[in-house]
Amino acid sequence: LVVDDHTLFRRGLIALLAGDARFTVVGEAGDANEAHRAAAACQPDVILLDNHMPGVNGIDALAGFRQVAPAARVLMLTVSEDGHDLAAALRGGARGYLLKTVDSDMLTAAILRTMAGDSVVSPEMTSKLVSAFQSAHAQAQPGPPPPPAAAADPIHSLSPREREILELIARGASNKEVARALGIAETTVKIHVQHILRKLNLSSRVQAAVVLAGRGG
Repeated sequence: LVVDDHTLFRRGLIALLAGDARFTVVGEAGDANEAHRAAAACQPDVILLDNHMPGVNGIDALAGFRQVAPAARVLMLTVSEDGHDLAAALRGGARGYLLKTVDSDMLTAAILRTMAGDSVVSPEMTSKLVSAFQSAHAQAQPGPPPPPAAAADPIHSLSPREREILELIARGASNKEVARALGIAETTVKIHVQHILRKLNLSSRVQAAVVLAGRGG
């Protein structure tokens, strides 16, 4: 389901997806109310959702989608680079947050990852996600917390190389960029990332970046 109040952009996006055999566009809408009705009727797997729309914005519409199409995964597709919008969208249940500057290959890959249950955030927004998490953590913890026991913290189970890769991921680096920075193969990076997520009991790179931020980097 494609939801965007700009008709030209919405139709262009639909045409792009229609040309890819992996996707079927089951509906479209130009505002939140229309989108809720369409979602209830067609029960999409993924909802591509703009944020700044007339009436109810996309973030405020998330609760309605959970009610009418609880199995649908929402992927925000917006021009907003505001960290508060990003944090609010993820808190509201969105599975991903992409900027409209994303290229078509990254968009289709993000949709597939969203369908698979993964979380996707534009690389440009990763640092803002970490900042928002750190800010919320600081507000929730007015006093300095006691130092955690090293043995109880799963991040200490990471090898030096895995910790190095995790720090690059937290800065928004892609697997290709990590491979270039460390002088290793991209396939090796992918294996390391899988090990990192398994050791930390996480499901996405974004969660790994947030975990590192919560431990002070």
